[in-house]
Amino acid sequence: MTQSLEQAMREFQPALPLGVALSGGADSTALLIACAARWPGQVVALHVNHGLQSAAAQFEQHCRDLCASLQVPLRISTVDARHQAGQSPEDAARIARYKAFEALARTEYAQPAIKSIAIAQHADDQVETLLLALSRGAGLPGLSAMPHRWERGGLAYCRPFLRVSGADIRRWLGEQQVAFVEDPTNTDVRFTRNRIRAQILPALQAAFPQFRDTFARSASHAAQAQELLEELGAQDAKDVCGEDGHPRIKALQALSRARQANVLRYWLRNSYGVAPSAAQLQELQDQIAACVTRGHRIHIKVGQGFVQRSAAKLTWYNP
Repeated sequence: MTQSLEQAMREFQPALPLGVALSGGADSTALLIACAARWPGQVVALHVNHGLQSAAAQFEQHCRDLCASLQVPLRISTVDARHQAGQSPEDAARIARYKAFEALARTEYAQPAIKSIAIAQHADDQVETLLLALSRGAGLPGLSAMPHRWERGGLAYCRPFLRVSGADIRRWLGEQQVAFVEDPTNTDVRFTRNRIRAQILPALQAAFPQFRDTFARSASHAAQAQELLEELGAQDAKDVCGEDGHPRIKALQALSRARQANVLRYWLRNSYGVAPSAAQLQELQDQIAACVTRGHRIHIKVGQGFVQRSAAKLTWYNP
């Protein structure tokens, strides 16, 4: 169920000291104010300047002014978030941002050492993420949308507002009478997420007023199913993979096609950090099924590398 910002903060129990990701927008500004009020002296603001737009300097100055008024320490990182060929701008910015968070949390010259990082994504962001995943034909990992809590690089990350609507956050912030900055790119409908926000969410609100709750429940079901597939993949990998960690072709052939696909995804993701597309995985499974002679060759592109046959097993390499 969706909840108020006040209720979300009552339920939020992070490990302290806490870092708060602060962009300067409404959501992160509200999160910082609420956290600083609840845990005075235990909160540090973390601002990442992506340098991707002319307003970046304005965002940074707003964060400096806000933190000074709240008497909250501020740590700033300027990153190069430009995307590479074949990489989406959003992915490039996200990767750079999380690397910066880890560096800011562990900086040696500043104390306290941060144990948790809070991010202000909310219920509307969760719906947008789920709709984007559906539009791309995503599997269970994508349909699980964003988790409330996860660990990365030895830090606990939290999204305490994930059941709070964006409208409720802005209502609360208006009551605090605190200024925030508006990201001009948020209204640029060239970006799919912005079109969803401007065109689809209002239609969903009119047709299905409880859509935030029902979508969140579906994402939760998908996340639970994905967790079970992870457990099954780990079990099957023990049987299918040899001591060298490479799947044996005969062992793969003994599995059902669905179970085979699951363990192949598990192996590639956990061993090499790559994920095959649906077409790549289908071709790989077709080749595994056809692999009945010593001379049968398997060589299929996955990620930046290739899955290939090596005697009785599969390997992946990045040339």
